[in-house]
Amino acid sequence: MIQLEDVCKTYEIGGEQVRALHHATLSIAKGEFVSVIGPSGSGKSTLMNIIGCLDMADSGIYRLDDMPIEDYSEYELARIRNQKIGFVFQNFNLLGKLTAEENVELPLIYRQISKAERKMRVEAAIERVKLSGRRQHKPMELSGGQQQRVAIARALAGNPSLILADEPTGNLDSKTGEEIMYLFHELHEQGNTIVLITHDEGVAEQAERSIRILDGRVQEVSREEKVRGGMI
Repeated sequence: MIQLEDVCKTYEIGGEQVRALHHATLSIAKGEFVSVIGPSGSGKSTLMNIIGCLDMADSGIYRLDDMPIEDYSEYELARIRNQKIGFVFQNFNLLGKLTAEENVELPLIYRQISKAERKMRVEAAIERVKLSGRRQHKPMELSGGQQQRVAIARALAGNPSLILADEPTGNLDSKTGEEIMYLFHELHEQGNTIVLITHDEGVAEQAERSIRILDGRVQEVSREEKVRGGMI
């Protein structure tokens, strides 16, 4: 599903060149649950933005479902983000004036999906994250874990081929974070492809594969490294 080959990305910050990605190469198959782990400033956010078609590489090739991303127009990239990728962010990114149900429905309205189908998808997504009893609550009336469940439901409602989660437990206490990770495991078992960006070793180890990123360079975490680091 995801293939990056020799991808580079450099930013200019304060007159200096910062190499965010340095010849990054990785492959993620359909149905996998992969974590990308690295400290702040390692390049993992840049990697997420490129995988999520929010940014473009300076060089190298990124193929999503065997299609080179650089061949798409801005309009086509927006369509891919809306239809193929479900985003889950650390800060939830919910609209405070909308109910949980309305937050989940909003991206479907942008896609001009019929009202009847929207209703069906929203109900199914909210049920999957076990929030049926909170569907009419606004974000401020929900706990952090419940808000993250709404964000996950919003991603699921679009029937994406890829769920891209950026530090999904970063703003949650440990118990709530465990509950959210349990939900990701359930989604994976149901066939969803998940890429989870994190700085937390304990979160990263729960994926079936881990990719480490440091100074813009990516490397598969070997079984031996997992054993040494207590990841398995």
